[in-house]
Amino acid sequence: MWRGVYPAVTTKFTEDDRLDIAEMERCFSLQIEAGVDGIIVCGSLGEAMALEPEEKIEILKVAKSVAGDKPVLMTVCESSTARACRAALDAAEAGANGLMVLPGVPYRSAPHETVAHILAVTRAAGLPVMVYNNPVAYGVDVSLDMFAELAEEPLIVAMKESTDDIRRATEVFNRFGDRFDVFTGVDNLALESILMGVHGWVAGLVVAFPKETVAIWKLAQAGRLEEARAIYRWFRPLLDLDVSTNLVQNIKLAEVHAIGSSDRCRAPRMALSGAERTRVETVIKTAMACRPELPEL
Repeated sequence: MWRGVYPAVTTKFTEDDRLDIAEMERCFSLQIEAGVDGIIVCGSLGEAMALEPEEKIEILKVAKSVAGDKPVLMTVCESSTARACRAALDAAEAGANGLMVLPGVPYRSAPHETVAHILAVTRAAGLPVMVYNNPVAYGVDVSLDMFAELAEEPLIVAMKESTDDIRRATEVFNRFGDRFDVFTGVDNLALESILMGVHGWVAGLVVAFPKETVAIWKLAQAGRLEEARAIYRWFRPLLDLDVSTNLVQNIKLAEVHAIGSSDRCRAPRMALSGAERTRVETVIKTAMACRPELPEL
C-alpha cells in the first residue's frame, strides 16, 4: 500500500527550544513539491526521544496540513509497551495514516518480547504499520522468523529494512513474496536496494536534497539506470552522512547549506562544531559545487 520516497523529516526548533512550526511547514512543503510519496515524522532523525508526546502530535498535524492526500506516518519509539500503545492511539486520533513502529528501545528485547510489543502497539491504534528494523543502531534484529509471526497480523503491512545487509531484501522476498512492502532505510545502500526490488526508500538526506532523491527513485523505476547511477555516485558522499551516530547533526547541517534552514538540535544533542563541523561542511560544499543537472522525469 506504500510505495516510493518517504522522507524521515527533521524536527525544527526555535532559538528558545520550542517547535518551529513555520519552518517545518516550509521544509515539509519542499518535500511535497519535489514529489515525495509520503512523510514520516518523529523518527530517529526527527529527534523522537527528545520530544514530548504533545509535541509529536503537533508535528504530525503540521505534516498533515501540507501533505495533501499523501500519507503521513508517525514513528512510535517508546521504552515501555504501555507508553507506545498510548502514543499509537494518540497518533491515530490525530489523523496519522499509519505508524512506523520500533521495538521497545533501548531495552534489547528477546524475540518473543519484541513480537509482543509490536503486535500490542499495532492493535492499540488499528492503523497500518511499518516495522522499523535497525539492529545496527538499536541492537534488536526483527528476524525473518519474527516477521513470519508478525505476518499473521494484517495491519502490519511494511518493513523498513536497515540491517545494512543488502542480502536481506532478497531473503525477505524469497520467503514472503509480496506479503510486505519493503523499504530500504539505509541511504548509502538505497540504489542497491532499489535494484533488488524494494518498494520504497525511507530517506534521510532527502530533507536537504529532495529533487535528487526523487530523481534517483523515478529513474530507477523507469529502467534508466545509467542516469540513476550518475546521480547516486554524486550523492554518495552526502548519503554517507546518514550512516553515523551524528546523523541528525550532519543532515541538519546539510539543510543549512542546501535549503537555508537551521541546524539547531535539542539537548543533549548539539549542532556540530570545530573540526567535525568543518569536515562535514567540506563534504556538503564539495558536493554542492558540482551538483548535477537533473534529467526530465
